Amino acid sequence: MKTFFFNDAKGLRNGWWVLIYLAILVACIGGFQLLAPVLKRLGVRNGDWVVGLLFLFSLLAAWICTRLRREPLSSTGWQVNRRWVWEVAWGTLFGAGVMLLAAGLLWAVGGVTWELDPARSYRALGLGFALFVLVALWEENLFRGFLFQRLVDGLGAWPAQVILALLFARAHWGNPGMHGATKAWATLDIALAAVFLGLAYLRTRSLALPIGIHLGWNWTQGNVLGFGVSGTSVQHGWVHPVFQGKPEWMSGGAFGLEASLFGVIAVLVGILLLWRWQGSAGARAADPMPEPRRSESA
Repeated sequence: MKTFFFNDAKGLRNGWWVLIYLAILVACIGGFQLLAPVLKRLGVRNGDWVVGLLFLFSLLAAWICTRLRREPLSSTGWQVNRRWVWEVAWGTLFGAGVMLLAAGLLWAVGGVTWELDPARSYRALGLGFALFVLVALWEENLFRGFLFQRLVDGLGAWPAQVILALLFARAHWGNPGMHGATKAWATLDIALAAVFLGLAYLRTRSLALPIGIHLGWNWTQGNVLGFGVSGTSVQHGWVHPVFQGKPEWMSGGAFGLEASLFGVIAVLVGILLLWRWQGSAGARAADPMPEPRRSESA
């Protein structure tokens, strides 16, 4: 019998699992913030490593929830094997390709050229790659992991996609440069990117492909092509863009190609390609855009 807390199978409803996951994550982050002043006095300063810590917090919250559900952590998309590694690699190439498409369209209309960065180095490329690995792990585990999957099971794929797209876009509103027309275009593109990444999960039932796409997108945009990444400039790119006087809604300006018309077009192309793809072997048995499960409703 269904109740406010339990479904027909006597399992806790998905909505409560969402709240439990978020409560654990907030508790972890709150605990770290209490320790931050102590770490600062010890000479430990905040840096890029904090993103890695946030990822570990999100993974811990997912692990606790899956243990309570008597499921393995791998059920949330962390079944790390040869297929998983290949999907990360292909996703990285896919994400890079989408970003190169956006940059190529901007170049084709005379909106940008590039100059070699005098400070370019393989070390800078490597450090940028490592940072964006951490960013991709953190954001994909948070937005396409346990939380997203509970919404898919409870509400269906498209409602879950819309909710997470809105949250993903909202999470970037505090980024530098989020104002005026830039804010409108960036919000649209980031919301579409969330749908793109959510579809990558649904087509594979793994976090590998969305992690790879996210990594390839950010690293190519920032460290390879020299654009801003969601409003944040990278320390050194291999090249840096020279804008040719086009309006920011075409070029993205300092925010990056994510705030441009061509960024939106490129993401839509990526969504179309994934939509036409039937999915990987591990996900074909399931409908890639499923309806809510009867046994475990929200």
